[in-house]
Amino acid sequence: MSEFPIDYAAVFQALPGAVLLLTPELMIADANEALLRRAGRQRRQVVGHHLFDVFPDNPRDPDATGTRNLRASLERVLATGLTDTMALQRYDVELPGRPGVFEERYWSPVNAPVLDADGRVRLIVHRTEEVTETLRAGAPRDHGGDPQRMTAELYARAQELQQLNDRLRQAHARERLVGLALQEAMLPAPRPVGHHRAAVRYRPAVGALNVCGDWYDLAELSGDRMAVAVGDVVGHGLEAACVMGQLRSALSAATLVTPGPARALEVLGIYARSVEGAESATAVEAFIDWSSHTIAYSSAGHPPPALLHPDGRVEFLDGATDPPLGARPEHVDRPEALVSFADDAVLVLYTDGLIERRREDIDVGLARLAASLTRHRGAGAETLADALLAELLPPDGATDDTALVVIRL
Repeated sequence: MSEFPIDYAAVFQALPGAVLLLTPELMIADANEALLRRAGRQRRQVVGHHLFDVFPDNPRDPDATGTRNLRASLERVLATGLTDTMALQRYDVELPGRPGVFEERYWSPVNAPVLDADGRVRLIVHRTEEVTETLRAGAPRDHGGDPQRMTAELYARAQELQQLNDRLRQAHARERLVGLALQEAMLPAPRPVGHHRAAVRYRPAVGALNVCGDWYDLAELSGDRMAVAVGDVVGHGLEAACVMGQLRSALSAATLVTPGPARALEVLGIYARSVEGAESATAVEAFIDWSSHTIAYSSAGHPPPALLHPDGRVEFLDGATDPPLGARPEHVDRPEALVSFADDAVLVLYTDGLIERRREDIDVGLARLAASLTRHRGAGAETLADALLAELLPPDGATDDTALVVIRL
């Protein structure tokens, strides 16, 4: 059966809610009929103009916060690529044909991103429902018919809601700062492991609530060997950061007393079952042996490490992949694979923030990583780490944390 044809332009115009389409520069790309009707504007007065030129604050109201609050919400959408639901807003509207005369209005806005294939915000859908009449209908009736008293009460209600919203955002911002400090304190500082040195990077996600559970770990083993691991805890905020610290410490301890990465991840998986919030966490670990020029590795649901060979060829180490930590109710031996490397090869471990983008197959991100590694195959570990972050992370910031370890072998 053929797909039923849909005229999306007609659907947009028929939407009962008031909707604007905004560019990242906050220019109005389109407006539907509901918005034009409620704003009392014609299309030529809106489309192609800057949002705050068409809808400015009342210049005679020193307490007006409509444009400031809306701009902050739109900037959050641009920075995070996530939908932002605003608290009830008082945003007065200039009456058509009466310049400088503003009417008190109340709105409930939502701002949602439209993303391109690379996860960048190309448009913002600004949907807003007017609730002025609803508020007035719900206002107490003891104002004696005095419109000034009713207006003051409505304004006070809106201000209380806005202050509550501001306090919530401040609390979230404090949580992010504490989470970042906790996360950085638990991640090891760059240091030589034996006579080898790894370049490590950690980049937090943009946005007030995106502290995540990405981590890395390095350990010196007996002989000319090193263990390196990265992992990712599902979730955000302080809880994810705390779980991350527990898992990283547990794997670090298991690595020192087990014969290989598979056994270390088995121990970690058993431990993860007893840690609330560790469900479906992922991790990958590699044991590098310079005396035999081999890498033993095992993955618990994590993106595959990349091995850059001296000739520029990139090999993804996906031969020993198993479900995430704690995913199985009963113990099953995890797989382990062995690969050889030549002098001057490069091993790269990373979390999914480096390669994954919304609405994009992971293979596209892996191909992007491989191309970047090949381009910079002659660079030192520190230079290569910086180049990968510069080329692979979105220029306006990623919406997921990224941990990265680069080792020239």
